[in-house]
Amino acid sequence: MKEFKILAVLVALVGITYYGIEPYAHSVMHPEVAAADFTFKDLKNVDTKLVGNAANGKVLVETNCVSCHGIEKAGNPAPMPAADAAAAYGVTPPDLSHAGRIYDKNYLANFIYDPVSAMHLNHKYPVGGAKQFPMPPFPLPAQDIMDMVAYLQSIAPKVADDKAGHKATFEAACGRCHNMKYASIEATTPTDSLKTYMGATPPDLSQHIKSRGEHYLHSFVNDPQVLLKGTSMPRVGLNEKAQEEVIAYMEEVGDSKKAERETIGLYVMIYTFIFAILAYLWKRKIWSEVH
Repeated sequence: MKEFKILAVLVALVGITYYGIEPYAHSVMHPEVAAADFTFKDLKNVDTKLVGNAANGKVLVETNCVSCHGIEKAGNPAPMPAADAAAAYGVTPPDLSHAGRIYDKNYLANFIYDPVSAMHLNHKYPVGGAKQFPMPPFPLPAQDIMDMVAYLQSIAPKVADDKAGHKATFEAACGRCHNMKYASIEATTPTDSLKTYMGATPPDLSQHIKSRGEHYLHSFVNDPQVLLKGTSMPRVGLNEKAQEEVIAYMEEVGDSKKAERETIGLYVMIYTFIFAILAYLWKRKIWSEVH
């Protein structure tokens, strides 16, 4: 009977810690934030309900974008090597081949219109400030912008829902700034340029799935300012599917044994439970002779 009393005390202490102290600690030191929002409702400069004309968008993109951006899938290579582009702009401009696939339509349209506002980087590049964002705003008519979005969507390649496809999404979304040494992925922007441009060297993402966790990453990637006010990392603007693919790839690289670990954990719990029952029965048999 004494063992059950001890067990009851332990259960009570664990319950108080888990349901009382733990939530309080999280609410004060690491408060909950809103779930990732893929509607991008705060971006209202462009009417994204307009139907875009891809043919006209092609002309507009080739007129306004290819002087800085490559579009490999459309036969437009980058206009200069990555290192030279980084030296000129601070960061390597992205290849736009996957832009129409990985970015939310509302975000992409408003990014073209006003990139600093769309990325939530007004604190870093205030109006009239000394620092200027490398890409200028393009306050074109809404129809023209939606035509450009339609073109980028029309040329975006389809990728398989497997590790190779997830890698392609990760490289398109994160590969300009972040290394992933476990997958032999090196940022296309040189480290020295990145440190000057960002104010700090962006972290290697090989183990971020373990150190931060999936829930944190979903919120952070969707809008870094929510969790780290004042950070230089922009709101990337990924749509929900692309963000899931990025995090899936981080898990495939940084936590490839997750399923195996969880299965072993279940077996350990079952073993511990059975062992506890046997130990209790053995104790009763031994001590029954004494009592």
